[in-house]
Amino acid sequence: MSNTNWWFFDLTLVIVIAGGLSFGIISGISGIGRILLAIPLICFLPGYALVSALFPDEPNEAYQLFDEGKTGLGNPLLASGGLESIERIVLSIVFSVAIVPTITLFASVSPRGVTLEPVLFGIAGVTILCALVSIVARYRCTPTRRYTPSVRSMVPVFTAQATLYDRPSTRAYNIAIVVGLVLVAGTVGFAVANPPQHDGFTEFAIESEGVDGDQETMYEATFEDEDSHELETTITNHEHEERTYTTVVLLEDVSYGDGNESSVTVHEQDEVDRQTETVADGETVHQTLDVTPTMTDSELRLTLLLYDDEPPSEPTAENAYRAIQLPMEGT
Repeated sequence: MSNTNWWFFDLTLVIVIAGGLSFGIISGISGIGRILLAIPLICFLPGYALVSALFPDEPNEAYQLFDEGKTGLGNPLLASGGLESIERIVLSIVFSVAIVPTITLFASVSPRGVTLEPVLFGIAGVTILCALVSIVARYRCTPTRRYTPSVRSMVPVFTAQATLYDRPSTRAYNIAIVVGLVLVAGTVGFAVANPPQHDGFTEFAIESEGVDGDQETMYEATFEDEDSHELETTITNHEHEERTYTTVVLLEDVSYGDGNESSVTVHEQDEVDRQTETVADGETVHQTLDVTPTMTDSELRLTLLLYDDEPPSEPTAENAYRAIQLPMEGT
């Protein structure tokens, strides 16, 4: 890969790998596979693309004499516009560690919040954009100064190299640096791919947007006739995985002891609707339940039961995952 015609190869590879890793993570891979996909995308590729945009040229190994005209001293000063391989590796990881939290900060003020999709697409987007800018920056360099990755450029990371004073300087410490950075990258990748999560839960609520100030309750509490009525509900999944929910609607004929709603006797009940919804993690689904009155008593109650699996043969508030009970009035 030392041929200067391949100066864009590494950046093209960055774009392809970033897209492939993003697709692999979003497809639902979990466990060690998810960690292995996340580490390079989070800890190296964004920084490498940015470093390549900032330093598109080869390091200049020419030395110039410093202040010789004024002091007579011939102290050498390395005039370098590019970076050595070890410097590129270190800065790539350092920049990546800075870029990812910044993207997460911007994601926190987005409508989706800090969820997988905006953070992942933000990292991939920044990486690809910086890689494209890097290609343009390298193209604008003269061919002889244009940085071109090669196996030989990596050799000084691990081998001895003569210093300015021709004293061999072993690069064993570079190996220690690389090993340390790999350990840091692995730790960060594991932490990002497996963040501490709270216990999962599901929100089940009555939609109240259509309620006006003339109503005494947050829902339509009166059956004026025997025609079908619509009741809007929402299901929000915070279970960290896709769930399939079943909503069972029971219309109950009840009586309250001494007017106390906590002391209730159910005389009769009918199932008036049942619906099943599949909800992705972090998503909210709006349900429209059809309620057709089968009773005309003055004291009725709607009981909405939510199950995250198949409902039992006799649904009750005690065996439901979530339950909402709504006092109603018949006419």
